[in-house]
Amino acid sequence: MSTSEDVQMDKLTIVHFGKSPDSLFYKIPRFVMHIDDPAICALTKYYSKVFPPSSTPGVSLLDLCSSWVSHFPAGYKQERVVGLGMNEEELNRNPVLTEYFVQDLNVNPKLPFEDKSFDVITNVVSVDYLTRPIDVFKEMCRILKPGGLAIMSFSNRCFWTKAISIWTSTGDDDHALIVGSYFHYAGGFEPPQAVDISPSPGRSDPMYIVYSRKVPTA
Repeated sequence: MSTSEDVQMDKLTIVHFGKSPDSLFYKIPRFVMHIDDPAICALTKYYSKVFPPSSTPGVSLLDLCSSWVSHFPAGYKQERVVGLGMNEEELNRNPVLTEYFVQDLNVNPKLPFEDKSFDVITNVVSVDYLTRPIDVFKEMCRILKPGGLAIMSFSNRCFWTKAISIWTSTGDDDHALIVGSYFHYAGGFEPPQAVDISPSPGRSDPMYIVYSRKVPTA
């Protein structure tokens, strides 16, 4: 696909229905769960299968768009688990984080980390709020170690006034394609894969994963 088409695709993702600044919207902490318990359990179970073993020397994780909970397996620890989110009070309460940063990625998508710093990057039900997704995914690729894993998880629930219009105007299958395209157009990633981990279709929140690894030689 040509460069002009890439740019056009990127422009489609920046439209919001809401008009309030993100910094104002997220100023008040929200100590709530954004998906139901079965969906949370499904995500945690998935993490337990793909994360490096707990307390592995030299392993670093980044929870992007983090909050007061990251849904990691119980007791999971690494020497460095970083959270980057919008509300300091929420981040400060997250028990798995060893450090955190407050940053609005829609204003500044540049991640404050060195190249090849992380083994895993997670993002839970927040990829739909990124208005500069290709920039963010390029940054994710930059800071991942070669072969590092990026896991984007999402459901069909969101703050509708903050999600991008291409997300709110499409369905679950399209959402997987949208996230996959972010990996593709960012470059430096292996072909993305989508997984439906919905625990109880029709009876609980759906849960989807789109993941990819940084090209090992990058």
